Amino acid sequence: MEELRRLAEAGADAFAVGESRYAVRMAGEFDLGMIREAVAFAKPRGVRIYAAVNNLIDNALLPQLPAYLRALDEAGVDAVIFGDPAVLAVARSEGLTIGLHWNAEMTSTNYATANYWGRRGAMRVVLARELNMEQVIDFKANTGLEVQVQVHGMTNIYHSKRSLIHSYAEHQQRSGKEAELKEHADGRGMESGLYLIEVERPDERFPIYEDANGTHMMSSDDICMLESLHELLEPGIDSVKIEGLLKPTAYNEAVVRAYRAVMDAYYADPEGYRFRDEWLDPIRELQDPHRELSFGFFYKEQVY
Repeated sequence: MEELRRLAEAGADAFAVGESRYAVRMAGEFDLGMIREAVAFAKPRGVRIYAAVNNLIDNALLPQLPAYLRALDEAGVDAVIFGDPAVLAVARSEGLTIGLHWNAEMTSTNYATANYWGRRGAMRVVLARELNMEQVIDFKANTGLEVQVQVHGMTNIYHSKRSLIHSYAEHQQRSGKEAELKEHADGRGMESGLYLIEVERPDERFPIYEDANGTHMMSSDDICMLESLHELLEPGIDSVKIEGLLKPTAYNEAVVRAYRAVMDAYYADPEGYRFRDEWLDPIRELQDPHRELSFGFFYKEQVY
């Protein structure tokens, strides 16, 4: 909650929160009590709270889902982020009025599928991180749903429901070998402080951590679209997301302030907008030297 307050003061106007039973890759654990507290803080300030229910729902968890979604609705959450159709089906069967944001991670790549979920109640689509700028703009032009795009931070490149870190460590111990997983030099914000290195690319470090939902491997660089943010605002992208996972609060604050400054400047005068390097300087100062700031896939030609 303290970080949420600080980031709201820095200019963030929406947050995704959740608990590990129903959500994956959240920056922190928010149970129902904390979600209610977050809503009570956010509503008077015009800040939105989205509850992540983006885990794959198994048969054991399914009976608990209706009560959880009802509790989120009663708490005043603005929308639920989901990928599993079970979440949408339960929300409809329960007659809930809560908003639904379809986030299928790497599979939300075409507007026809997004429109399919829109006809069934979704109001927003969270685009896959692998789409380039041309595809993002084409997506927005061909859907009536709100469109959300990640513009900053690391991205998930691998997920297993298995506890691979523990399994590997136990295997190494049984074989009498020392673990080859490396500890990050500073470990700031990392839950496990571990990263992987490929032999072919020894300078790139891929953060890897384990939680109740399994093992997650993250990208070796950070997306940073600050300089080109206007290219997403011009076609009317509805929401831009900063991924704060595994980052210190001070870094996330600097990033939020920078993106808020750019967005405010653009909307104040779209025709006269010009990017200023000083907006990016605070991010560069706090950026992990081992992690490059990149444009991700935004300017890469997609070959099929």
